[in-house]
Order: sequence, then C-alpha cells, then structure tokens
Amino acid sequence: MARVGLTTERLVLAGAELADEIGFANVTASALARRFDVAVASLYAHVKNFPELRTRIALLALAELADRATDALAGRSGKDALVALGNVYRDYAREHPGRYAAAHLTLDAEAAAASAGPQHARMTRALLRGYDIAEPDATHAVRLLGSVFHGYVTLEAEGGFSHSAPNSDESWAWTLDALDTLLRKWSTK
Repeated sequence: MARVGLTTERLVLAGAELADEIGFANVTASALARRFDVAVASLYAHVKNFPELRTRIALLALAELADRATDALAGRSGKDALVALGNVYRDYAREHPGRYAAAHLTLDAEAAAASAGPQHARMTRALLRGYDIAEPDATHAVRLLGSVFHGYVTLEAEGGFSHSAPNSDESWAWTLDALDTLLRKWSTK
C-alpha cells in the first residue's frame, strides 16, 4: 500500500530538489526514501524502478526549461532572442544545477519524443528564422548553439572560469555577441 501523501509527483519533485542539493549523479533511492522517512520499497509503489524515477526527473527539468524559454522568447527575435535563450539555460543551470544535469540524461527514443526536448529544438529553430538560416544549415546551427550554451554553463558550474580574469559574466556577453555575429553572417553553401 502506498504511503499516504506520497505521490509520483511529490517523489519526482523531491528527487529534483535533492539533485539540486547533492548533484543528479548522487541521487539514490535510499537518499530519497530517507527524505520521506519510508523504506526504499515504498518508492516503487509510485515508480516502476529507479531508472524510471531518473527519467521523470529529466522530463521535469526539460519541461521547466521549455516553459522558461517559451516565456523568454515571446515577442523577441534576432540577438534579443539569442540572448534570452542563452540566459534561460545559464540561469537555470545556476539555480538548479542538479535538474540541469538531469535534463541531459540520455532518454530512450519514446521518452525523448514525448519530452519537451523537441520543443527546445523547435524554439531554437524559430530563433534561427530571425537570422534567415534555413535547412540543412539550421540543424548545424541548432547543434552549435546547444553545444556552446551547454559547454559554457557546464564549465562555469565546474569552476572552470573562476580563477582568471575577466569574470565569466563578461565572457558570457562576449560569447553571445560572437554567436550573434556568426549567425548574422551565416551563409548557406
């Protein structure tokens, strides 16, 4: 019998909160069970197994990121949209480091297709229309932006920029300016 008050949604949210506190890779079923003062077996009344719980945390993170990006991009185009999208990823990674890591969990094809992941790609493609970048180059540009955003925020979170000048905020602004210049000058082959 499921413990009163423990639901799948509460379990996933608690897992996401725990990930932000100790890192997504460090979240365990036993640590989560301790949060609720239940036996590990009690968790499995709400999720099939621990990989499913990890997947649900990843889906939550992807959806939260998509919601933020949708709001940030509304009414923007060109560099304004680029900066807004980049800042969504960077801010989310800073505020929710464990969830941000979860958003990069490799999902099976069915979970990936049903996730907010495709929405992220659509939003990035919409941003690229403001730069007049069409296929097949749009796919390359989507991958470039994702790589730069993820690479930057990951290196920053790991302290990669903390021991040198200028500060990472200045480099972030420079990076976004450089991306804008690249996208404006992009030429299709």
